[in-house]
Amino acid sequence: DVQLVESGGGSVQPGGSLRLSCSVFNNATALPLCMAWFRQAPGKEREAVAVRDSDGNTEFADSVKGRFSISQDNVENIQYLQMSRLTPDDSAMYYCAAHTVGYCDPSIAFSIWGQGTQVTVS
Repeated sequence: DVQLVESGGGSVQPGGSLRLSCSVFNNATALPLCMAWFRQAPGKEREAVAVRDSDGNTEFADSVKGRFSISQDNVENIQYLQMSRLTPDDSAMYYCAAHTVGYCDPSIAFSIWGQGTQVTVS
């Protein structure tokens, strides 16, 4: 089964930057997955941070537009979430997620999740 493993979380001062990694394991087909990033802060519901649409473009939440970006290493099977100009409101547990339907569409639920990595901005 496909597994996602996250890393890169930690503590950073406001205005700082951090890059999160999501490594993909056991993707036997070697086909690219539809992947996304979510976050959840204490007392708040989980929210989508970056999701790819049916055209293959990444849609970012309004709260992070212009500050977060996505990159991907297809050789090493790693997706990166680059976060810049971080604020305390960005503090949350960050998760990468994926599904194996074969194409990206916002209507498809994500069924594969990483363990999460904590980001604390203070």
